[in-house]
Amino acid sequence: MLPEEREVAGKKATLMRVAIVHERLDVVGGAERVVLALHRIYPQAPVYTSFVDREGLARDGDLHPEFQRMEIRTSFMQRLPRWMKRRSDRLLPLYMFAFQGFDLSEYDVVISSSYVAAKSVLTSAETCHICFCHTPMRYAWEMFPQYIGSMRNPFTRGAAHLFLQYFRIWDLQTAYNVNYFISTSDVVRRRIRKHYGRDSYVIHPPVETHRFRVSSAPKDYYVAISRLVPYKRIDLAVEAFNRLGRKLVVIGDGRDFARIRAQAGPNIAVLGWQPDAVVAQYLSEARALIFPGEEDFGILPVEAQAAGTPVIAFGRGGALETVVHGRTGLFFPEQKAEALMEAVRQFECLTWDRQAIAEHARQFDEAVFQRKIQQYVEQCYREFRADRRVLPPLAQDSPAFALEADDLAIAAAHVEQSRIG
Repeated sequence: MLPEEREVAGKKATLMRVAIVHERLDVVGGAERVVLALHRIYPQAPVYTSFVDREGLARDGDLHPEFQRMEIRTSFMQRLPRWMKRRSDRLLPLYMFAFQGFDLSEYDVVISSSYVAAKSVLTSAETCHICFCHTPMRYAWEMFPQYIGSMRNPFTRGAAHLFLQYFRIWDLQTAYNVNYFISTSDVVRRRIRKHYGRDSYVIHPPVETHRFRVSSAPKDYYVAISRLVPYKRIDLAVEAFNRLGRKLVVIGDGRDFARIRAQAGPNIAVLGWQPDAVVAQYLSEARALIFPGEEDFGILPVEAQAAGTPVIAFGRGGALETVVHGRTGLFFPEQKAEALMEAVRQFECLTWDRQAIAEHARQFDEAVFQRKIQQYVEQCYREFRADRRVLPPLAQDSPAFALEADDLAIAAAHVEQSRIG
């Protein structure tokens, strides 16, 4: 967002007392970048969260400056030892209590950024609660059979089965705490309707497209960037490239790091975590991004396209909404090494216009996200104050929210301003 636009947005935002709620602040991932973008629209808004791990939020050795400026308010979970907070996947019962202890009665609007429990915050009848839902919790809903099936201990499997059965009831109940839902993609919109029985409006997460440059001379390697956890399926990319013999660079860290490194052949470099600037350079100079997982939206494929780099992705999930098959990338139909290998061979037979790919990515720029969020929040608040508690979902082709030429102009001006700055 340009400085003059940000000033106008800030003046409008001060008319509402806004609070932002987020699951936890322990890494800077896609959900945390949404929080940063929301805070840029509402800079006076405090951020409520279960806990903060400032070391985890550090970027290039220092705490992200925007997190330093935020007023962050935490729950009782902040007092947990750090080793326990690092296994946040085992803290679900505590999350179910953490958010309902916050007093949010002084705010006109509460915006929750939720993928587990943040939407469970309690608000009064005078407060408008808008949930930016990244997804209903995967392991309780969409991935429940796979999650339970992966447990070898029958006692653990039985306990998890019973607990998640209760969690789904609780999760559905707390969906009624929300006045309006925003979904990150059409995939998530369908999940919200299926699991919560609620309509939502799709606003894609923000991408800082100005951080990326199109390389005039791409190098002879492919890149896969991800947290190294099972559902991301980086193991699939490694298997395929072991068999292809092509060069692959894997960037990321996680509990599968040792397994991925042991699996990688001599043609595959597993680099671990890298700073944003290094990631941007690898993306810009790669032949293509390999994206073998199924994501709710997937910011990384958009970042790759912002660098002019085509994407070879599994043809399900949010990638279907951001990658144009045959023009900005290719899809492969099954999560099998053979399918990915065939897509790579097909990719190498085609010619790619990297400038056109970068232009396509601008429609997902942060400036477009901020404009849509601000418009939608203001409309929700007006409707709420008029005592209309349920807002029908807006048509995706509504003039107020349709992606028009002025959206692309804003994104282009944002990129140009960043370059000048």
